[in-house]
Amino acid sequence: MNLILIGYMGSGKSTLGRKLAETLQYPFIDLDDYIEEQEQLSIPELFKVRGEIYFRKKEHEYLKALLQEQDNVVLALGGGTPCYANNMDLITKDENTKSFYFKAGIKELTNRLKHEKENRPLLNRFKTDDELMEFIGKHMFERSAYYNQADVVIPVDNTTELAVLDQVMSHLV
Repeated sequence: MNLILIGYMGSGKSTLGRKLAETLQYPFIDLDDYIEEQEQLSIPELFKVRGEIYFRKKEHEYLKALLQEQDNVVLALGGGTPCYANNMDLITKDENTKSFYFKAGIKELTNRLKHEKENRPLLNRFKTDDELMEFIGKHMFERSAYYNQADVVIPVDNTTELAVLDQVMSHLV
């Protein structure tokens, strides 16, 4: 069974995904890292050189290929992946997949992301925490319908990594 981790950027998908994969002895794939490897460009460079439409098209192609080719893998998606190109349909209709939405609040996400803006192409234009929080709030409103299609929703605010991993594991039995 493939385990798909969904959530907004900064929700812990990559960090927790690596630990989950280690626990289960599954390979771990971060879709953004995989795209960078395949395209030989960083995500910010892809956005700048090729544009978001190109990126979203490639993101869909690589997600589809990974779901078809992989078995027993932990796959962390980019924050926008579920919202484009019917990617959630690919995930929810795949019988070999269980998806988990790591749900973080707007304030928590702002605190986590405010120090990473230079590495996040969608965030690097915001000068203040209030601007960043407003953007995240709007984004979360737009994306929540996609994220909430996940098989399991796990709140990640004010909890430990171990508690989140325990919740994921409880849904695998």
